[in-house]
Amino acid sequence: MTDHVSLVRRSLAGTDEFDRRVRDQGDRLSAALDEGAFDNDAATLGLELEVYALDRMGESPTLAPVPEGVYEGPADKELGLHNAELNAEPSRFDDDGVAAQADEIAADLAATRERAREHGLEIVLDAMPAVAPEPGTHEYLDDVEIRGTDADPNGPGASTDRPVVVPGDGPDDPVIVARNMRKDPRYGALDNVAVRRAGGEIEFSVPGATAGYRTILFESLATSIQPHVQVPDPSEFPRYHNLAVRTLGPLLALSTNSPFLPGDCYGDGVDPRELVEDTHHELRIAAFEQSMNQGCRKVRVPEDLDDPADAVEHVVADDSFAPFLREWIEDEDDVEEEGQKGGDPTSAAWEFDYKRGTFWRWVRGVAGGDAVDGACDQQSLRIEYRPLPTQPTVRDIVGLQVLTAGLLHGLVAADHPLGDLPHEVAEESFYAAVEEGIDADLVWVTADGERTDDSETIFAEVFEFARSGLDEQGVADATQDRYLDPIEARWEAAVTPSEWKKGRVSDHLDDGDDLETALASMQEEYVELSRERESFAEWI
Repeated sequence: MTDHVSLVRRSLAGTDEFDRRVRDQGDRLSAALDEGAFDNDAATLGLELEVYALDRMGESPTLAPVPEGVYEGPADKELGLHNAELNAEPSRFDDDGVAAQADEIAADLAATRERAREHGLEIVLDAMPAVAPEPGTHEYLDDVEIRGTDADPNGPGASTDRPVVVPGDGPDDPVIVARNMRKDPRYGALDNVAVRRAGGEIEFSVPGATAGYRTILFESLATSIQPHVQVPDPSEFPRYHNLAVRTLGPLLALSTNSPFLPGDCYGDGVDPRELVEDTHHELRIAAFEQSMNQGCRKVRVPEDLDDPADAVEHVVADDSFAPFLREWIEDEDDVEEEGQKGGDPTSAAWEFDYKRGTFWRWVRGVAGGDAVDGACDQQSLRIEYRPLPTQPTVRDIVGLQVLTAGLLHGLVAADHPLGDLPHEVAEESFYAAVEEGIDADLVWVTADGERTDDSETIFAEVFEFARSGLDEQGVADATQDRYLDPIEARWEAAVTPSEWKKGRVSDHLDDGDDLETALASMQEEYVELSRERESFAEWI
């Protein structure tokens, strides 16, 4: 039997065969694109939703592992033991399809929450917990087992209570096994290659907190939603993709929701009020980028596409990161746990699909998918819109999904000149939204072709063209109002979930709480309001 550590070592050794197969499979996908195999009849929508679990049975809530029984329902496993993922099956992008997405997300969330409650846990719609797991955040995230002779008491780095070692692929080299990470050999390989590139320890630094970790697991603090927008005419895909890049700043600015780490991540020397003022509105972005960008920029804003085949070629040309071959893991008896990540082992493009899964861009093109009656077969080309944080309620989640899809379709249908905005300016707007949220300095090109940094103009066009795109797709006015009005209310009030969190922590500090207590109180209020209210707009 091939165990977890042996599979990780095999991946760390690298393989030219992986790159050869990716090249060959990519060429076949590009040829299929040219031959029209990815042409479809209508657009579709899909969604991925990540959540985490809290134990609220004690004096204050704590981040908690999700028991195996919870995954017997619709939830899938994710990187950390405290994470779970829900996926809405794709549906036609029309009024009925939007309703189907909302119904499935609500039903799956309710079923998952019911299973979690049987274990005394709360499944939370949130982008980052502000409370620690029971052992403490650093202890939990840095809890690793080191396997190999270098972990021997006489081995390098093992003279301390916290040995720092560089993983390797040799039979006697150390391998890191993060105890609070899912036991998936591909997760393990990604973890070890990042740690090896970092020299044994990865630094994570955000305003008010800096720490070194012997694993990428700090990334698991971040949870997101990912709208999927399938483009029926592949010839238009580069335009959709490039416009998506230029919408990153405004759409993230409307949705920011992760301004705080768990309270015990901040040292005694941190001034709580300065932290509230200085912390970024989206710490998720830093968590993902800093965990995986070791020796290369794997996580970033993508380059523009000139041709539909670029969506394939950019994956092929990307740095290979912890490669796997299908035959290493296609037999479920060859791994320690079922439910491994990495795709359908029967896929003719398995290695390409695996590498595309490590093509971490904030907008990602994906060739392939699920059939939808009257819209597409399994050969389709879609946008995965990846920077958006998990939102407080299902209505907010669907609202951002509809806003994203409607805006992209509306901009394309109107031949909007936003694509003329230089790529580097769009990238700067995205990172401005990461830091400043709804108050970020954004840049846009208006329908008249004028560049502007006026927020009133920018967001007026965002909602105008989202609604026109939804009109194009046959989404009823009442459906548009239901899902877009609460998001538009955020702009009108200049309050997003991250702004609300910062405000509530400030209020608790005014009441005399220390920082950790203020964060825990805010977290409890967030959880209650998320369960009790239909949309975030009802909080403000």
